[in-house]
Amino acid sequence: MKRIFLLTYLVIIATMLLAQKPTTTYKPALDVSIQRIDTEIAHLSLISGGIVGISAIHAETGKRIIQNDQVPFPMASCIKVPIAIELLTKVDSGLYSFDQLIEIEKDDLHPGSGLITERFNWPNSLKPGVALSIRSLLELMLLISDNSAADICLRLAGGPKAVNACMKRLNIEGLRVDRPTSFMIADWYGMKMDKNKQWSYNLFDSLAKNLTPENEIPDSRKFDSDLQDTSTPEAMSDLLLKLLKEPILKPGSKALLLDIMKRCETGLTRIKGLLPPDTEVMHKTGSIAMTANDVGIITLPGDGGHVVISVFVKSSEKGIPDRERAIAEVSRTIYDYFILNP
Repeated sequence: MKRIFLLTYLVIIATMLLAQKPTTTYKPALDVSIQRIDTEIAHLSLISGGIVGISAIHAETGKRIIQNDQVPFPMASCIKVPIAIELLTKVDSGLYSFDQLIEIEKDDLHPGSGLITERFNWPNSLKPGVALSIRSLLELMLLISDNSAADICLRLAGGPKAVNACMKRLNIEGLRVDRPTSFMIADWYGMKMDKNKQWSYNLFDSLAKNLTPENEIPDSRKFDSDLQDTSTPEAMSDLLLKLLKEPILKPGSKALLLDIMKRCETGLTRIKGLLPPDTEVMHKTGSIAMTANDVGIITLPGDGGHVVISVFVKSSEKGIPDRERAIAEVSRTIYDYFILNP
């Protein structure tokens, strides 16, 4: 009987000891994982040949992966995201409607990426009576990054001051809009165009004739360090997070914007480049001078949630393919991390 009692007592004591938390404090495995991914991302960033800024946020948990997230980077065509948000705010207020037609003038045909200028044979002619709906302008601006559409949308939104006021209302710090894309391109080339005056193709053309291959590289470096039309990775990701999680737009406007970004036709080798083929990515790219960017929202498989991600590259003298490869590698690494660490 004594032996049975003793064995029972020992079993009880052992059970209690096993149930107790260990007195030694260990560093959580997640911290080790974060350290590893930081090291890996820093290594992958070297592929770009420039400075890489990253802000990735798991929308449902708030977990962040960052690198140079407080550094301003040229937005290039990523500027079209805040422009779209302010224009849609005005649509939501009743100032405009999606089907409202906007007449296209000759001075609306601007250089750079897009379809409008090519379709209407800029600068040789513009058929009278050409008009596009606000919905079509938003589609062209975000889907194929049309610069003419972007500058028209910026004008309708109320210009840079209105977009910046919108960012202030949303408590987004570190993102600023200063110029239409036409003046941004002129500044990149080192052409002195007054952004406070009406755009003129004739002036742009006359200034462009004075350019030489030798003076474009120094101007690219100067452009790269200009604070105009820049965003920190943190600011852009915070804006996208608000778009995803907060009612900053009415449901119809939000759905339209995210749907267009989901169908974005540019930058297929950037954020989306190394992700599984069926991964849903709502994004917007940007490229100019020594810069290549991609910002957006990744939908993780199953109930994994969403990753809001901004990857910026600047000061790179390597070609676009190297910058894009760096963005793709970093994005895949972040994607894998949040799948393994929900």
